[in-house]
Amino acid sequence: MHIDHTHRKWLAASLIIFGLATAVYIPYAVHSPSGPSGGSAIGLTFGIVGSAFMVFAGLLAGRKKVPVWRLGRAQTWMRGHLWLGLLSLPIIFFHAGFRFGGPLTSVLMVLVIIVVASGIFGAILQHYVPNIMTAQVPSETIFEQIDHVRAQFVSDADELIAATEAAATGEEGVAPLSSFYQREMRPFLQSRGARHQLLSSRDRAHSTFEGLRMLLPAEAQEATKRLEQICEEERQLRRQSLLHHWLHGWLMLHIPLSFALLLLGVVHAITALRY
Repeated sequence: MHIDHTHRKWLAASLIIFGLATAVYIPYAVHSPSGPSGGSAIGLTFGIVGSAFMVFAGLLAGRKKVPVWRLGRAQTWMRGHLWLGLLSLPIIFFHAGFRFGGPLTSVLMVLVIIVVASGIFGAILQHYVPNIMTAQVPSETIFEQIDHVRAQFVSDADELIAATEAAATGEEGVAPLSSFYQREMRPFLQSRGARHQLLSSRDRAHSTFEGLRMLLPAEAQEATKRLEQICEEERQLRRQSLLHHWLHGWLMLHIPLSFALLLLGVVHAITALRY
Protein backbone atom coordinates (compact mmCIF):
# COMPACT_ATOMS: atom_id res chain seq x y z
CA MET A 1 0.00 0.00 0.00
CA HIS A 2 1.47 3.35 -1.07
CA ILE A 3 1.87 5.94 1.72
CA ASP A 4 2.12 9.53 0.50
CA HIS A 5 4.16 12.31 2.11
CA THR A 6 1.23 13.69 4.14
CA HIS A 7 0.44 10.19 5.40
CA ARG A 8 4.05 9.70 6.48
CA LYS A 9 4.08 12.95 8.45
CA TRP A 10 0.85 12.13 10.27
CA LEU A 11 2.00 8.57 10.90
CA ALA A 12 5.31 9.76 12.33
CA ALA A 13 3.59 12.34 14.56
CA SER A 14 1.04 9.77 15.75
CA LEU A 15 3.74 7.23 16.61
CA ILE A 16 5.68 9.84 18.56
CA ILE A 17 2.57 10.89 20.51
CA PHE A 18 1.64 7.27 21.16
CA GLY A 19 5.18 6.48 22.31
CA LEU A 20 5.23 9.45 24.71
CA ALA A 21 1.77 8.59 26.05
CA THR A 22 2.79 4.98 26.63
CA ALA A 23 6.01 6.08 28.36
CA VAL A 24 3.91 8.18 30.73
CA TYR A 25 1.16 5.63 31.28
CA ILE A 26 3.24 2.56 32.18
CA PRO A 27 5.09 4.00 35.22
CA TYR A 28 1.92 5.86 36.24
CA ALA A 29 -0.13 2.62 36.18
CA VAL A 30 2.59 0.63 37.95
CA HIS A 31 3.11 3.10 40.79
CA SER A 32 -0.51 4.13 41.41
CA PRO A 33 -1.56 2.52 44.72
CA SER A 34 -5.16 1.99 43.60
CA GLY A 35 -4.36 1.59 39.93
CA PRO A 36 -4.81 4.18 37.17
CA SER A 37 -7.86 6.37 37.45
CA GLY A 38 -9.59 8.73 35.05
CA GLY A 39 -10.00 11.20 37.94
CA SER A 40 -6.25 11.54 38.63
CA ALA A 41 -4.23 14.39 37.14
CA ILE A 42 -2.59 12.10 34.58
CA GLY A 43 -5.88 10.33 33.88
CA LEU A 44 -7.63 13.65 33.28
CA THR A 45 -4.83 14.75 30.98
CA PHE A 46 -5.25 11.60 28.90
CA GLY A 47 -9.01 12.22 28.81
CA ILE A 48 -8.57 15.82 27.63
CA VAL A 49 -6.04 14.86 24.96
CA GLY A 50 -8.10 11.91 23.72
CA SER A 51 -11.24 14.06 23.59
CA ALA A 52 -9.37 16.79 21.72
CA PHE A 53 -8.31 14.24 19.11
CA MET A 54 -11.90 13.08 18.69
CA VAL A 55 -13.15 16.67 18.39
CA PHE A 56 -10.54 17.37 15.73
CA ALA A 57 -11.66 14.30 13.82
CA GLY A 58 -15.27 15.49 14.15
CA LEU A 59 -14.37 18.94 12.77
CA LEU A 60 -13.76 17.30 9.39
CA ALA A 61 -17.52 17.01 8.91
CA GLY A 62 -17.91 20.67 9.88
CA ARG A 63 -15.24 21.66 7.39
CA LYS A 64 -17.26 20.01 4.61
CA LYS A 65 -20.52 21.68 5.65
CA VAL A 66 -19.34 25.21 6.55
CA PRO A 67 -17.32 26.96 3.81
CA VAL A 68 -15.61 29.41 6.21
CA TRP A 69 -14.05 26.44 8.04
CA ARG A 70 -12.22 25.29 4.94
CA LEU A 71 -8.75 26.16 6.15
CA GLY A 72 -5.78 24.15 4.93
CA ARG A 73 -5.68 21.38 2.38
CA ALA A 74 -8.45 18.79 2.35
CA GLN A 75 -5.86 16.01 2.16
CA THR A 76 -4.20 17.23 5.37
CA TRP A 77 -7.52 17.22 7.19
CA MET A 78 -8.36 13.76 5.93
CA ARG A 79 -5.03 12.34 7.05
CA GLY A 80 -5.35 14.07 10.41
CA HIS A 81 -8.88 12.74 10.78
CA LEU A 82 -7.63 9.21 10.17
CA TRP A 83 -4.51 9.19 12.32
CA LEU A 84 -5.70 11.29 15.27
CA GLY A 85 -9.02 9.45 15.28
CA LEU A 86 -7.09 6.19 15.47
CA LEU A 87 -4.76 7.56 18.14
CA SER A 88 -7.70 8.64 20.30
CA LEU A 89 -8.52 4.97 21.03
CA PRO A 90 -5.39 4.08 23.08
CA ILE A 91 -5.36 7.54 24.69
CA ILE A 92 -8.94 7.07 25.92
CA PHE A 93 -8.03 3.58 27.16
CA PHE A 94 -5.12 5.16 29.08
CA HIS A 95 -7.60 7.66 30.54
CA ALA A 96 -9.91 4.87 31.68
CA GLY A 97 -7.10 2.61 32.91
CA PHE A 98 -8.40 -0.05 30.52
CA ARG A 99 -11.60 -0.33 32.60
CA PHE A 100 -15.10 0.18 31.24
CA GLY A 101 -16.56 1.44 34.52
CA GLY A 102 -20.24 2.35 34.91
CA PRO A 103 -23.02 2.31 32.30
CA LEU A 104 -22.18 5.68 30.71
CA THR A 105 -18.45 5.05 30.48
CA SER A 106 -19.09 1.53 29.18
CA VAL A 107 -21.26 2.94 26.39
CA LEU A 108 -18.58 5.53 25.63
CA MET A 109 -15.84 2.90 25.43
CA VAL A 110 -17.92 0.71 23.12
CA LEU A 111 -18.70 3.73 20.94
CA VAL A 112 -15.03 4.67 20.72
CA ILE A 113 -14.15 1.14 19.59
CA ILE A 114 -16.95 1.00 17.01
CA VAL A 115 -16.25 4.49 15.62
CA VAL A 116 -12.52 3.85 15.27
CA ALA A 117 -13.07 0.38 13.80
CA SER A 118 -15.62 1.68 11.27
CA GLY A 119 -13.23 4.51 10.38
CA ILE A 120 -10.43 2.02 9.70
CA PHE A 121 -12.84 -0.09 7.63
CA GLY A 122 -13.88 2.99 5.66
CA ALA A 123 -10.26 4.03 5.05
CA ILE A 124 -9.48 0.56 3.68
CA LEU A 125 -12.53 0.71 1.41
CA GLN A 126 -11.62 4.17 0.13
CA HIS A 127 -8.13 2.97 -0.69
CA TYR A 128 -9.02 -0.23 -2.52
CA VAL A 129 -12.55 0.16 -3.92
CA PRO A 130 -11.72 2.88 -6.51
CA ASN A 131 -9.00 0.61 -7.94
CA ILE A 132 -11.40 -2.34 -8.01
CA MET A 133 -14.02 -0.17 -9.72
CA THR A 134 -11.52 0.94 -12.37
CA ALA A 135 -10.59 -2.67 -13.08
CA GLN A 136 -14.08 -4.17 -12.99
CA VAL A 137 -16.18 -1.29 -14.31
CA PRO A 138 -14.38 0.14 -17.35
CA SER A 139 -17.64 1.79 -18.49
CA GLU A 140 -18.20 3.61 -15.20
CA THR A 141 -21.26 5.87 -15.12
CA ILE A 142 -22.11 8.82 -12.89
CA PHE A 143 -23.91 7.09 -10.02
CA GLU A 144 -26.93 9.40 -10.08
CA GLN A 145 -27.42 8.59 -13.79
CA ILE A 146 -27.55 4.80 -13.38
CA ASP A 147 -31.35 4.54 -13.46
CA HIS A 148 -31.46 6.72 -16.58
CA VAL A 149 -28.80 4.58 -18.26
CA ARG A 150 -30.73 1.42 -17.41
CA ALA A 151 -33.89 2.86 -18.95
CA GLN A 152 -31.88 3.71 -22.06
CA PHE A 153 -30.63 0.10 -22.24
CA VAL A 154 -34.23 -1.15 -22.32
CA SER A 155 -35.19 1.42 -24.94
CA ASP A 156 -32.20 0.58 -27.15
CA ALA A 157 -32.79 -3.16 -26.81
CA ASP A 158 -36.52 -2.78 -27.63
CA GLU A 159 -35.66 -0.83 -30.77
CA LEU A 160 -33.00 -3.36 -31.73
CA ILE A 161 -35.41 -6.29 -31.41
CA ALA A 162 -38.10 -4.45 -33.37
CA ALA A 163 -35.65 -3.54 -36.14
CA THR A 164 -34.31 -7.11 -36.30
CA GLU A 165 -37.83 -8.56 -36.55
CA ALA A 166 -38.72 -6.07 -39.27
CA ALA A 167 -35.59 -6.89 -41.29
CA ALA A 168 -35.91 -10.68 -40.95
CA THR A 169 -37.07 -12.66 -43.98
CA GLY A 170 -39.40 -14.68 -41.79
CA GLU A 171 -40.69 -14.41 -38.24
CA GLU A 172 -39.58 -17.93 -37.40
CA GLY A 173 -35.95 -17.00 -38.15
CA VAL A 174 -35.67 -14.55 -35.24
CA ALA A 175 -38.27 -16.16 -32.98
CA PRO A 176 -35.62 -17.64 -30.63
CA LEU A 177 -34.09 -14.17 -30.15
CA SER A 178 -37.45 -12.47 -29.60
CA SER A 179 -38.56 -15.12 -27.15
CA PHE A 180 -35.29 -14.98 -25.23
CA TYR A 181 -35.46 -11.20 -25.06
CA GLN A 182 -39.00 -11.09 -23.67
CA ARG A 183 -38.51 -14.05 -21.32
CA GLU A 184 -34.98 -13.42 -19.99
CA MET A 185 -33.20 -10.28 -21.09
CA ARG A 186 -35.84 -7.57 -20.71
CA PRO A 187 -36.74 -8.66 -17.14
CA PHE A 188 -32.99 -8.71 -16.38
CA LEU A 189 -32.58 -5.12 -17.59
CA GLN A 190 -35.64 -3.98 -15.63
CA SER A 191 -34.85 -5.79 -12.39
CA ARG A 192 -32.67 -2.91 -11.05
CA GLY A 193 -29.97 -5.11 -9.57
CA ALA A 194 -32.08 -8.11 -8.52
CA ARG A 195 -30.35 -11.46 -8.80
CA HIS A 196 -30.83 -13.15 -12.16
CA GLN A 197 -29.36 -16.64 -12.36
CA LEU A 198 -28.78 -16.69 -16.11
CA LEU A 199 -27.65 -13.23 -17.18
CA SER A 200 -26.01 -12.12 -13.93
CA SER A 201 -23.16 -14.49 -14.75
CA ARG A 202 -20.90 -13.40 -17.58
CA ASP A 203 -19.95 -16.96 -18.49
CA ARG A 204 -23.52 -18.27 -18.47
CA ALA A 205 -24.71 -15.27 -20.47
CA HIS A 206 -21.96 -15.77 -23.05
CA SER A 207 -22.85 -19.46 -23.43
CA THR A 208 -26.51 -18.54 -23.86
CA PHE A 209 -25.78 -15.97 -26.54
CA GLU A 210 -23.46 -18.41 -28.30
CA GLY A 211 -26.32 -20.92 -28.41
CA LEU A 212 -28.69 -18.26 -29.75
CA ARG A 213 -26.30 -17.30 -32.54
CA MET A 214 -26.32 -20.87 -33.78
CA LEU A 215 -30.11 -20.69 -34.18
CA LEU A 216 -30.33 -17.29 -35.83
CA PRO A 217 -29.97 -16.13 -39.44
CA ALA A 218 -27.12 -13.90 -40.57
CA GLU A 219 -29.17 -10.69 -40.40
CA ALA A 220 -29.73 -11.22 -36.64
CA GLN A 221 -26.09 -11.85 -35.70
CA GLU A 222 -25.09 -8.21 -35.28
CA ALA A 223 -28.15 -7.46 -33.15
CA THR A 224 -27.40 -10.47 -30.96
CA LYS A 225 -23.85 -9.23 -30.44
CA ARG A 226 -25.12 -5.79 -29.40
CA LEU A 227 -27.67 -7.32 -27.01
CA GLU A 228 -24.87 -9.30 -25.36
CA GLN A 229 -22.89 -6.05 -24.98
CA ILE A 230 -25.91 -4.40 -23.34
CA CYS A 231 -26.10 -7.27 -20.83
CA GLU A 232 -22.41 -6.82 -20.02
CA GLU A 233 -22.90 -3.08 -19.53
CA GLU A 234 -25.83 -3.84 -17.19
CA ARG A 235 -23.62 -6.20 -15.17
CA GLN A 236 -21.05 -3.42 -14.90
CA LEU A 237 -23.73 -1.04 -13.60
CA ARG A 238 -24.63 -3.62 -10.96
CA ARG A 239 -21.01 -3.97 -9.88
CA GLN A 240 -20.66 -0.19 -9.77
CA SER A 241 -23.81 0.15 -7.62
CA LEU A 242 -22.58 -2.53 -5.22
CA LEU A 243 -19.12 -0.99 -4.91
CA HIS A 244 -20.63 2.47 -4.48
CA HIS A 245 -22.81 1.25 -1.60
CA TRP A 246 -19.78 -0.42 0.00
CA LEU A 247 -17.75 2.76 -0.47
CA HIS A 248 -20.32 5.06 1.13
CA GLY A 249 -22.58 2.79 3.20
CA TRP A 250 -20.19 2.56 6.15
CA LEU A 251 -20.70 6.30 6.76
CA MET A 252 -24.30 5.57 7.81
CA LEU A 253 -22.82 3.86 10.87
CA HIS A 254 -19.69 5.95 11.36
CA ILE A 255 -21.13 9.48 11.26
CA PRO A 256 -24.16 9.09 13.59
CA LEU A 257 -22.12 7.14 16.13
CA SER A 258 -19.35 9.76 15.95
CA PHE A 259 -21.82 12.51 16.86
CA ALA A 260 -23.30 10.32 19.60
CA LEU A 261 -19.78 9.75 20.94
CA LEU A 262 -19.02 13.48 21.04
CA LEU A 263 -22.35 14.27 22.72
CA LEU A 264 -22.01 11.56 25.36
CA GLY A 265 -18.39 12.61 25.87
CA VAL A 266 -19.61 16.08 26.85
CA VAL A 267 -22.18 14.53 29.22
CA HIS A 268 -19.45 12.35 30.74
CA ALA A 269 -17.14 15.33 31.25
CA ILE A 270 -19.87 17.41 32.92
CA THR A 271 -20.91 14.51 35.12
CA ALA A 272 -17.31 13.80 36.15
CA LEU A 273 -16.69 17.46 37.06
CA ARG A 274 -19.90 17.73 39.08
CA TYR A 275 -19.52 14.47 41.00
